[in-house]
Amino acid sequence: MNISRLAIRYPRITIGFWIAVVIAGLVAFGSLRYALFPDITFPVVVVHATVQPTPSTLATETALTIPIEAKLRNLADLDDVTSTTSAGRVTARVSFQVGKSLEEATQETLAALGSAGLPENTILDTVPLNLNESAAVSYVIQSSTRPPSQLVSLVEKQITPMIQEVNGVLRVRQIGALERSMATSDAIADGASAPMLARWDGRNALALEVVKTGDANTLELVQRLDLVMEKARRTIPDIEIIQAATQANYIREANLATLESIAIAVALSVIVIYPFLWNWKATLIAALAIPTSLFGTFIVMAVSGFDLETITLLAIALVVGIIVDDAIVDVENISRHLDLGKSPREAAITATDEVSLTVTSSTLTIAAVFLPVGLMGGVVGQFFRPFGLTVSAAVLISLLVARTLSPVLAMYWLRSSPQRSEGQPWQAVLNRYRAGLHWALRHRGLVVALTFSSLLLGVALVGQVDKGFIPRLDRGEFIVRFASQPQPSASPQASADPSPSQAQAMQAQLLDTQKAAERIEALIRSNPDVKEVYTTVGSRWGQTDTGELLVRLKPKRENSTLEIQDAIRTKLASLDAVKLSVEDIPFVDTGSEQPIQVRLFGEDIATLEQTATVLERRLSRLPGLVDVSTTANTPTADAAEAAQEHRDGRRVRYVRANLLPGTSVELATSQIRAAAKGSLPNGVTMELGGDSARIREILSSFALTLGLGIGCMLAVLVVLYRSWSDPLIIMVSLPLSFCGAMVSLLLTGQEFGMISVIGVIFLMGLTDKNAIIMIDYINQLRACGQGSTEAIISGATVRLRPILMTSAATVLGMLPVALGLGAGSELRAPMAIAIIGGLITSTLLSLIVIPVMVSLLDRFKRRVSAEVVSVN
Repeated sequence: MNISRLAIRYPRITIGFWIAVVIAGLVAFGSLRYALFPDITFPVVVVHATVQPTPSTLATETALTIPIEAKLRNLADLDDVTSTTSAGRVTARVSFQVGKSLEEATQETLAALGSAGLPENTILDTVPLNLNESAAVSYVIQSSTRPPSQLVSLVEKQITPMIQEVNGVLRVRQIGALERSMATSDAIADGASAPMLARWDGRNALALEVVKTGDANTLELVQRLDLVMEKARRTIPDIEIIQAATQANYIREANLATLESIAIAVALSVIVIYPFLWNWKATLIAALAIPTSLFGTFIVMAVSGFDLETITLLAIALVVGIIVDDAIVDVENISRHLDLGKSPREAAITATDEVSLTVTSSTLTIAAVFLPVGLMGGVVGQFFRPFGLTVSAAVLISLLVARTLSPVLAMYWLRSSPQRSEGQPWQAVLNRYRAGLHWALRHRGLVVALTFSSLLLGVALVGQVDKGFIPRLDRGEFIVRFASQPQPSASPQASADPSPSQAQAMQAQLLDTQKAAERIEALIRSNPDVKEVYTTVGSRWGQTDTGELLVRLKPKRENSTLEIQDAIRTKLASLDAVKLSVEDIPFVDTGSEQPIQVRLFGEDIATLEQTATVLERRLSRLPGLVDVSTTANTPTADAAEAAQEHRDGRRVRYVRANLLPGTSVELATSQIRAAAKGSLPNGVTMELGGDSARIREILSSFALTLGLGIGCMLAVLVVLYRSWSDPLIIMVSLPLSFCGAMVSLLLTGQEFGMISVIGVIFLMGLTDKNAIIMIDYINQLRACGQGSTEAIISGATVRLRPILMTSAATVLGMLPVALGLGAGSELRAPMAIAIIGGLITSTLLSLIVIPVMVSLLDRFKRRVSAEVVSVN
């Protein structure tokens, strides 16, 4: 059934329907919230276990750690279990797979601990944490007239209750003299009892850290909180309230930059249509498909509960050049039939009949390739499920627009203009292309060789392109994490009910850590590009020997964030008795894991400590690796008292590092393997975590998803064409794009990681469109009685214009994203660059390769038929 015939028969209903969609889309767009990333649950349960009287570390390991881990490792949907054991205390962190209910994870953890058979005097405390329930904003509160004790009391009685009343606030954590957890009545208690200190620009300060609920929108919450704090400033004029840390500002800047790219993409996609059609009415009809399709997509996003965040906005930015394609094919074909002398109604019906299979199959294949993306598991799947669904919704709605609204408007607005397509420049292009086709059909072997060569080149280039996880962003701020050097005895950890002596020890260590923070601050603030420094001493995991500095840079500066990071790292190298790590702000707080993580497993403590120390020294000498550290205890530490770490039930030591700009994870990984070769004694094994493990997960998910996507595409084409021959020829166009994608990433210095991988999958859904447009019309001409060669030449020539128009519209639509303008551009650019490179090569090659493949298939069919006839 040709739905276009129904739309043309009932034009008022058609136009009325799409007006309603636009109005509903406007309402839906207004309801969408801005965010940085999709709403993902990262469930973690932290278990604190203490036993009295205090045994040695190794005795605690036997009595508490081993039985606790044995039970926890049997939990369902488990990601990993890590633990740190010191004398009389165990802190275990149970990480579950993304998306699992935190409440369910907590209940299962408690049930497992209940059957662990622990000593009777064991005190257990569990702290459920959704890492998505992160600090939305931190405020520093100062006063030149009030003493600290009075300021603390004022904040507790007046400001904190105002914040707790704001919808979306889970808890307010006061950081200053002691950390205070002030949860709302329905919130889960924090559970951590270790003290924390705050500093602002070199002075001790009182800070409020506002933790959001998992489903709260950071941008909206911070806007509401800023209004509350402004009210507090007016009510209490002798205090100063400073917004010390938040991701809301970056979210706002990144989303605005993406929206600007979308607006430019829409304009470029429209502009490129006019030189092909030379008719502003035809251009307008095709262009109207973009906003109409987008408004329909906003409705789907609102119903699905999606946000306007980095991933969905990226999907919208990339589909702008695609959703106009179907309308271009329809409008171009209607224009051609008008130029042949048909009436507007007849031209609309005939032309839409002619390209019905073309636009339907090309759009359904794009939707089909993203079906497996919506089914991907793990963190990658959680991140890109909204991407896949948004893209699928956009292209399916654009298909409906092209099949209904576009032909109705064309019937009303377009009239015959034969001279439009008969101009000398276009005729010259057609003549050259026709000559090229004749040459290719005479040299089919050479064309086939070129096709296979491009595929082999693309595969070979995969090994040359750097592999990475997520591109580094120039955000104008970064983090410096630090920790006191490990002492012979374990660092005090938070427990469920610390004794006074333990509390005093934690307080003393906290003050020592603060002194280290002061020295770090002084060096950082001496950099002229640094604007502000916000410091917290202590951690939410209960550690008092660690701290974190948020360094915010001046907006107008000559150096990039990465360059300033390197300069500050060099300055901090002069400090002793402290471990330092200068890091980017993580995309998602998953426990502050550095990009390079080497895990060493072994049961002999002395051998394991020595191996970790030796490997740390070796990695420190590798170019590109910085901030190398190990969790191995000092050589003078008593093995019975020093802290012991486990991962998934095995004794482990970590060696961690950051990467300098220009050093890929893949290069670092190969260097680490070479450095470790021959240095691992018997009984010690090594595995790589961090970004190395993430890249392996991405590439394996990519291979599976790509295979499933291609399978879905092939299935759709076989159903639509009711044969295998044409779909197989169409699938030949897919490898033609891979070479261009790899070349573009290599030339622009982009990494092949999570973002560009999705770009390649996206590309698979795009590149078959040219083949479909061409083959479908060739089949129609052959059905009308034309010979094979004549049909191939005529079909390819007639379809040259829509192929060039759709490809040019898509490339120009993605160009603003590829140019990398605005906040967060480093994240968006790799995908667009891969798509543009692949689309250019696949378009240029398919214009020659597809006709040759059709010719070879015809020749094969004739030979088979001749053999069958001769046998009979």
